[in-house]
Amino acid sequence: MFLMDSIHEGLSQGTLQIGEAVRRLRVEVTTLNQSQFAKMCKISVRTLVHIEHGEGNQTLKSLNAVFRPFGLQMGVVKVRRK
Repeated sequence: MFLMDSIHEGLSQGTLQIGEAVRRLRVEVTTLNQSQFAKMCKISVRTLVHIEHGEGNQTLKSLNAVFRPFGLQMGVVKVRRK
């Protein structure tokens, strides 16, 4: 579970981009290719590729679809001031 904690921490601290987190979860946790993972999440491969590359303006629905298999969802967090 260390990987999940590491990804969650990186996302919450802003040191890990959403797309990279999704790619790492897909590759390192599920070991599925993009086509298999997109099918499992019920999104298009194109949408998944865009999410993983940080391209486009993804919907909350699409982002939640790729995080749901890992027990995660998008949310609002308080901004940490430096």
